[in-house]
Amino acid sequence: MEMILRTNELTKTFKKQNAVNNVSLNIPKNCVYGLLGPNGAGKSTTLKMITGILAPTSGQIEYDGKPWTRSVLSEIGALIENPPIYENLTARENLKVRALLLNVDEKRIDEVLEIVGLTGTGKKKAGNFSLGMKQRLGIAMALIGSPKLLILDEPTNGLDPIGIEELRELIKSLPKKGITVILSSHILLEVQKTADYIGIIEGGNLEYEGKLEEGMDLETLFMDIVRKNRSKVVA
Repeated sequence: MEMILRTNELTKTFKKQNAVNNVSLNIPKNCVYGLLGPNGAGKSTTLKMITGILAPTSGQIEYDGKPWTRSVLSEIGALIENPPIYENLTARENLKVRALLLNVDEKRIDEVLEIVGLTGTGKKKAGNFSLGMKQRLGIAMALIGSPKLLILDEPTNGLDPIGIEELRELIKSLPKKGITVILSSHILLEVQKTADYIGIIEGGNLEYEGKLEEGMDLETLFMDIVRKNRSKVVA
């Protein structure tokens, strides 16, 4: 199986404490990979190293079979924390700013508006969008550079059930367009409905990685890992 991204013993230390400890991920091409873990487990720190926001303390990242360099960021789109939206601009205007920054043809704006389902927003300012629409605009901004890898950190946070369902269908459609998605979440049901592969991080360690099989009891697996880790801490 061809991998778009691997990490080898990736570690990040803050004040002598490992937030991420020797994490070795294997992300297959053209899939949705669910990165699971409780709040504070090390998911966001891992994604920030992959996107170049944080430098690893040790370990390596390999992208598309080669050592990671900052030049690969042109092939990685990311939505980490809040979407970087100008609230006084329309969806199209926000994307135009991004297209100019990345030197992308303006035709791409219509393509990504269609992908995320925002073609009908017209002159409506992004500040008046629902939370779900803002998330989708954030994803459009991450997609405008035609990335091969899209990284989404807790994208369903704060969304209502309709917004979650719309976002889920959008994410599931992307691998068919040649885009691999890493989806970070602590919401098990959402990952179960969306992901093809999963990794579970707890206490900065990758405790499980594998294909998400039909009928798999993800909740039991997840809770067993979390309880086991926390009983070690207590002991």
